[in-house]
Amino acid sequence: MVWVPLSPTSSDRRAPLRAPSTTTMSLEWLTDWSWSLDGLRDFIATSIQSFRDCDATALVAVACLLVLFVWYCYHVGREQPRAYATVNALMQSAEANGVQNGFVYCHSPECVRCSHHDGLNQKLYHNLQEYAKRYSWSGMGRIHKGIREQGRYLNSRPSIQKPEVFFLPDLPTTPYFSRDAQKHDVELLERNFQTILCEFETLYKAFSNCSLPQGWKMNSTPSGEWFTFYLVNQGMCVPRNCRRCPRTYRLLGSLRTCIGNNVFGNACISVLSPGTVIAEHYGPTNIRIRCHLGLKTPSNCELVVGGEPQCWAEGRCLLFDDSFLHTAFHEGAPEEGPRVVFMVDLWHPNVAAAERQALDFIFAPGR
Repeated sequence: MVWVPLSPTSSDRRAPLRAPSTTTMSLEWLTDWSWSLDGLRDFIATSIQSFRDCDATALVAVACLLVLFVWYCYHVGREQPRAYATVNALMQSAEANGVQNGFVYCHSPECVRCSHHDGLNQKLYHNLQEYAKRYSWSGMGRIHKGIREQGRYLNSRPSIQKPEVFFLPDLPTTPYFSRDAQKHDVELLERNFQTILCEFETLYKAFSNCSLPQGWKMNSTPSGEWFTFYLVNQGMCVPRNCRRCPRTYRLLGSLRTCIGNNVFGNACISVLSPGTVIAEHYGPTNIRIRCHLGLKTPSNCELVVGGEPQCWAEGRCLLFDDSFLHTAFHEGAPEEGPRVVFMVDLWHPNVAAAERQALDFIFAPGR
């Protein structure tokens, strides 16, 4: 017979307490330890049996969850830390209100730069396919590549050059172009400097009678006044304005590289009054170069393209790529009068003839 000590009953608890002996404490500790091992063994056995009882579907589900968890941990670990810049939040808020880099957007549905159309890439690709059916796919590789990967091109461009509507890949990029880039048209414009200047002076006399004469457009600027008089606005002739500048309008027809048949083509007289600053902004595309023929160029007037400043000169053309970040300002004295240039959009010299024809079709006004 083995004697096993029993746990005290409730009646025993009312007995006077006595100090337990060392032998009693050791025996109780060993008994509790053995019960703990038995419980652990039973828990492990139960867990193994539960795992065995699981069917294949449950095991696959658990495995998938583990794989997803590991992938999530890896993805989070690879993320770059985000900069906590309140300026970015302010700029995003400004863009939502139609302001980017300080430049005010008009939100007009007719404006190719200011209106951001949903599904533009699909529309451009449809236009390209229609052009290819009528003519040919020959020479369309670069345009097709540009339309197919337009989102990647526009989002990955460095901040110094970000055309806002269409980027044609593999074109040489530089803020300014030499006069030889479009030598024939540059020389023709410069030879007709006096003709264009005389027609401008006749137009400008109307400013003495009213604040904004008919045909002129006032543009948004942080300071000062910026006026434009369009002969061609986004590929569309402005008949009333052209009749007031007939010789200048006929001159446009003699230019070999003038963009006159798509929405990226413009021709206008641009006037900056003293104290005017045009906020930094990007043009809509890199397929063109913008030509400024200086008509009146007071001191302290500059054009800054891609961070490089240049000055206008009367009777001379200045060629630049307006898809680069650019600004202009007139800090001359009021008595010096306005800065005036005749602006016309010319084809980028590296856009081939077949590409020009296709782009005129794809970006035809009203298409």
